[in-house]
Amino acid sequence: MGNQEEFFNHIVNGNTCKGDFITLGSAILNGQTLQNAYVNVPLKTMNRHGLIAGATGTGKTKTLQVLAENLSEKGVPVLLMDIKGDLSGIAQPSPGHPKIDERMEKIGLTFEPKSFPVEIMSLSEQDGVRLRATISEFGPVLISRILDLTETQAGIVAVIFKYCDDNKLPLLDLKDFKKILQYATDEGKEEFKEAYGRISTASTGAILRKIIEIEQQGGDLFFGEKSFDVEDLVRTTRDGRGYINIIRLTDIQDRPKLFSTFMLSLLAEIYETFPEKGDADRPELIMFIDEAHLIFDQASKALLNQIESIVKLIRSKGIGIYFVTQNPTDVPEGVLGQLGLKIQHALRAFTAKDRKAIKLTAQNYPDTDYYDTAEVLTALGTGEALVSALNEKGRPTPLAATMMRAPMSRMDILTDTELKNLLDDSKLVLKYNENIDRESAYEMLNKKIEKAEIAKAKEEEREAKEKASRKTSTRKSTRQNPIIKVLTSATFIRAAFGILKKVIK
Repeated sequence: MGNQEEFFNHIVNGNTCKGDFITLGSAILNGQTLQNAYVNVPLKTMNRHGLIAGATGTGKTKTLQVLAENLSEKGVPVLLMDIKGDLSGIAQPSPGHPKIDERMEKIGLTFEPKSFPVEIMSLSEQDGVRLRATISEFGPVLISRILDLTETQAGIVAVIFKYCDDNKLPLLDLKDFKKILQYATDEGKEEFKEAYGRISTASTGAILRKIIEIEQQGGDLFFGEKSFDVEDLVRTTRDGRGYINIIRLTDIQDRPKLFSTFMLSLLAEIYETFPEKGDADRPELIMFIDEAHLIFDQASKALLNQIESIVKLIRSKGIGIYFVTQNPTDVPEGVLGQLGLKIQHALRAFTAKDRKAIKLTAQNYPDTDYYDTAEVLTALGTGEALVSALNEKGRPTPLAATMMRAPMSRMDILTDTELKNLLDDSKLVLKYNENIDRESAYEMLNKKIEKAEIAKAKEEEREAKEKASRKTSTRKSTRQNPIIKVLTSATFIRAAFGILKKVIK
């Protein structure tokens, strides 16, 4: 183990930045916080993604809060997934506390309470800016991966989208999607067969069941209009601070399918919408996904591959994604390998499985002469973490056990009155919270079916009249005139001949 002065110089030299940066805290050696031994993260490398991990109660949420505050102050907008519902206090300044002052003094930073610009958003009926997307915006490939469809079923979805494009039928919500699937194998099956081939009833039935699964988790609230414009995530205030967009997800924990659907659609939309940024000095947007295991737990292999691909590619758009979870093993290896910043709070070794996980976690960090990484992982206190970042050249910074700085905003939720006032002042609430149900595939197909039924009824009525008319005509042509019938009768003829004989005589 090196001495304190060597360690101090090692940390200071390894965390010196030419450009703008965020200070997370100060380094710890042998249980002592070294004042001014700052652990910094360059803004330039924050689009390289990251991980905040640690056992319950070790300070992950406060670390997330610190990062969000400092990014906002540097003019970088932030998107937070608030699963536990304890992040809205960022909109109010911290009331302060003697323990906060003590912590900041150890680090060597001045504590200044601040509030930050916040937008509260929601996927469900909770108060906030409503986040929605249409079925059409997802497209057939993404919809098929979300629903975990077979190749055959995915082909049917592609045909459905093609039919809607060809016939100008807007696919906006789940009822549109279900209606066109039913139409393809019922009233419109001949039309589909002629133009695209036969659609299997068994396949459409399987797709419908998958749609109902998402619908039961709240998908009917998410799919529809007005679609959220991802450009509204990168707003800044007049004084240049980035907005912190907090998505309230406290009622989504038992609906992982909806959560993963939303996340994948959001990432895909951002990737398609945002321009390439190249090697920029700061990120365009930083996203924090709390309780990240909810995305991966029930995701299919196709969905995981899609997420991994987007994580690899999206950083070129200036977007950084940070996963917050209890254990790094919650994140798939393909994603974990893409993460530049790793902030590891304490792990607890209660079982053999825990001890194995700690050894694996320690191997994810750079070697150091100053720590036994596996040992430090179990000895960290609340608000302390092992930090490994990337410097401005993309190389790992020195591994440092760090006393993390305290948040400048309130470490608690907003009151009902504070939340109401925040939403009343929101421009985005006015923009997105109007319910729109314009004419789309559902209504247009119903009209088409109704017209077809009316036309069929009229045709059947016309055919019935023609048939009745033919029967009447036949009866008239075969009925004999009564006078002719008398004149041609055998009795009349015999009588006539009798009269003629008498006349001749």
